[in-house]
Amino acid sequence: MFPAPNGASAHRNCFDPSNGPCSATSVQLMPTEKPFLTDVQELRSRARRSIDKGAVTPAYHGDVKQTIDILQSVLATEIVCVLRYTMNAVAATGISSDSVKDEFDEHAKEEREHMRKVAERINQLGGTPDFNPEGLATRSASQYVVGANLIEMIRENLVAERIACEHYRELIRYFGDDDPTTRVMMEAILTNEEEHANDMHDLLVAHEGKPMLPHGD
Repeated sequence: MFPAPNGASAHRNCFDPSNGPCSATSVQLMPTEKPFLTDVQELRSRARRSIDKGAVTPAYHGDVKQTIDILQSVLATEIVCVLRYTMNAVAATGISSDSVKDEFDEHAKEEREHMRKVAERINQLGGTPDFNPEGLATRSASQYVVGANLIEMIRENLVAERIACEHYRELIRYFGDDDPTTRVMMEAILTNEEEHANDMHDLLVAHEGKPMLPHGD
């Protein structure tokens, strides 16, 4: 028997265990709920209205100003990471420092890519990326700490990566479905930052001979 259209009545045979077959009954099928789709003409009209807002359309549910302010902090954090890793790659000395320098260089390159992505997103939202060095340290979530030796450099980078990971997880929850584009960008950056933290932890274990981070049972 074919299903009836949404909202229509359907007839089916039933069976009562005590009385045997019963007469056909009318079953009211509930309409299937579907997500709201905007009419194509309305979409076209909306796109032409407020065209000066660029990528920010009426369907954007986030707070644009708040998002830009948050991303300015993320941008500053990434800039500080670029500077710290670059300085470490130049200044690192000692036994096995060459391999660590390469790791620092690779991380600086990836942090620079994060920096560019965040700056591009700020621009898409109508803001101006803040690259002004004045106040950079106060805008950044992580600190710029100069390690006195190779071990301290690795440790400070691990601390900075852990700060970034925690901060970015909070931001991903904040953006949620209100700004999926920014959320997805932050998820990709977080994945990379977690890899950086793991790399720094492994380097610290290799140079100190013991794990610095507690592991769960």
